[in-house]
Amino acid sequence: MMNEKQRRILMTVGGVLICGFSVGLFNFSLFGMDPFQVFAHGVWGKTSMGYGTFYMILNLMMLVVIYFVDRKKIGIGTVINIFLLGYVVQFSSWFFQMLIPDPTLLLRSLALGVGILVISFGAAIYFTGDLGVSTYDAVALVMAEKKVAKFQYCRMGTDLVCTLVGFLFGATVGVGTLVTAFFMGPIIAFFRRTVAEPFRYGRK
Repeated sequence: MMNEKQRRILMTVGGVLICGFSVGLFNFSLFGMDPFQVFAHGVWGKTSMGYGTFYMILNLMMLVVIYFVDRKKIGIGTVINIFLLGYVVQFSSWFFQMLIPDPTLLLRSLALGVGILVISFGAAIYFTGDLGVSTYDAVALVMAEKKVAKFQYCRMGTDLVCTLVGFLFGATVGVGTLVTAFFMGPIIAFFRRTVAEPFRYGRK
C-alpha cells in the first residue's frame, strides 16, 4: 500500500500526463486552443521570435514571478510541465489524427467535451499532489490561497483575461476556448473535492 508521499508523486506525474493527453483531444476537436495558449499565441504574433523560443521565455518569466510569490508551487510538476508535457501533447495529437484523419462534427464535439473533463480531472489530480504546477496554473492557485476568491472563480478570471488579451492581440478564439474559460475552473474544483483530495488524504 502506498504512503502519502508515493501517492503525491503518482498524482503529480499521472495528472500532468493526463493533461497532456487531453490537449491532444482539444487539438483533434479543432474548436480552439485553451485560454493560456490563446494568450501566448496572441502576444507571440506581435514578436519576431519562433513560437518555441517565445513560449520558453514567457514561462521562464512567469517562473521567476512565482518563485518570489510562492516558491512552494515550483517542483517536479513544474519540471515535467516544461520538459515533458509538449512531447505528450505532440504524441496524443498525432495519435488521434492518425486514428481518425477526417472526424465528423459529432466526433469533434465529443472530443471537446471529453477533453474538458479529462484535462480538469488531470489538473485536479496534480494540483492536489502539490509537488509543483505549471507557471500558469500557479497563478489561480496562489490567488485562491491568498483568499482573493474561491479557486474556481480565480481560474475563471485568469482564463477570461487570457482569452480577452489573446483576442485583442489577434489570436483566434474558438468555442472550445470559451467553454474552457467558463467551465474548467468549476470542474477542477469538483474533481479535487470528490476524487483528488480523498485519494491523497483518505475519505473523511
